[in-house]
Amino acid sequence: MNDPRNVLFARLSIPISLMTRVVFCSILATMTVTNSHAAPCFDNPQKAYEYLIAKENAVTQAREQYIVNINRANEGELVSLEGIGSSKAQAIILYREMFGGFTMVDELSKVKGIGEKTVEKNRRRLSVQD
Repeated sequence: MNDPRNVLFARLSIPISLMTRVVFCSILATMTVTNSHAAPCFDNPQKAYEYLIAKENAVTQAREQYIVNINRANEGELVSLEGIGSSKAQAIILYREMFGGFTMVDELSKVKGIGEKTVEKNRRRLSVQD
């Protein structure tokens, strides 16, 4: 009696070798792309440390320059603001759902738990329109 799996494998023997090549090439391409983003190797710890500090500073600077539209921002975007955690971000979203969008950045201080100092710390990164 012929096992149906054997018949299937017999029919697929040629495409399997082709499929193996395709999979291998895909893995190789993925490794090439992944390695392009890998951290470089350093010959001493000081250079490695300086590289990591520079990379962290670049990420921090990019985050600090990102403008947050408080009428459209999701929780993750709101949490990126100074002094805004998850609960305050949710309070902002709830406030705008209940009362509508903000017309001025200063209205953010109407949200419970957010004071004028928090608004001032983040003013340069806040927007109410696109």
